Amino acid sequence: MRDVGDVGLPRLHRGKVRDLFDGGDDRLVMVASDRLSAFDVVMDEPVPDKGRVLTAMSAFWFAELAGVVGNHLISTDLSDLPPSARRPELEGRTMLCRRAEMLPIECIVRAHVAGSAWKEYRASGTIHGTPVASGLAEAERLPEPLFTPSTKAAVGDHDENVTFDRAVELVGGELAERARSVSLQVFAVASARAEAAGFLLADTKFELGLVPSPDGGTELVLADEVLTPDSSRYWLASEWTAGSTPHGFDKQPVRDYLETLDWDKTPPPPTLPSEVVAATRDRYVAAYERICGRSLADWPGA
Repeated sequence: MRDVGDVGLPRLHRGKVRDLFDGGDDRLVMVASDRLSAFDVVMDEPVPDKGRVLTAMSAFWFAELAGVVGNHLISTDLSDLPPSARRPELEGRTMLCRRAEMLPIECIVRAHVAGSAWKEYRASGTIHGTPVASGLAEAERLPEPLFTPSTKAAVGDHDENVTFDRAVELVGGELAERARSVSLQVFAVASARAEAAGFLLADTKFELGLVPSPDGGTELVLADEVLTPDSSRYWLASEWTAGSTPHGFDKQPVRDYLETLDWDKTPPPPTLPSEVVAATRDRYVAAYERICGRSLADWPGA
């Protein structure tokens, strides 16, 4: 499914991958499509089963991490959706969620110096404006995982890496401390699970939000997606060595192919060969099955 049509609910947002609908009673219906974006451009070709992988993997991690922090997920069962949205094509790719007041920061945790962090470190010896150990090589493990927030950019713009002090300015000191603590705790649990499956969790991005708590206050919860190949950099431990970045278990085949083209990384996107699409699907499915220890064939919507 590349595009999500009318599901009989008010559409609130259409993102690069997900469509968001008003489920009523302070609930949201999130539908994960098979769309794939690379270099901030959505490709014309969908990646089969990608939306199912994102939903299955998020549901797994929400349950796995429930003892660490709550989350916004109510159900992934189609029968729990409002009647108009109980459509077969949405099976296995839909989450019914509590509506949360989302923090205006991305909560990123990094255990290795890679991606934008490597570019900054190589230039200035800092990561998100914070000095770190000198002499690190590309993809090398950091002395300890770092909480490295970023802003949430407006549509069409890029997120901006910021210091923790800037995050405090954006959300307040107490909430920033809570977000950092929760993010690092969740990362530790997820990293151990990934390593047991033969993977390194190099970095990941969490979305946190506030929901009403039974005592009349608010509870900080995990929201959106969590620890999927779209939000996380998973490497095979057997392929990792300091000095070069291994291929990620995500849309890396698409990125690699696009880098061979004379394309300015603006719409319209080039056509993706079927073998590149198939290789990308295989990586998404393998990430779910090997890290979570479950078969995608057993997830609804097959």
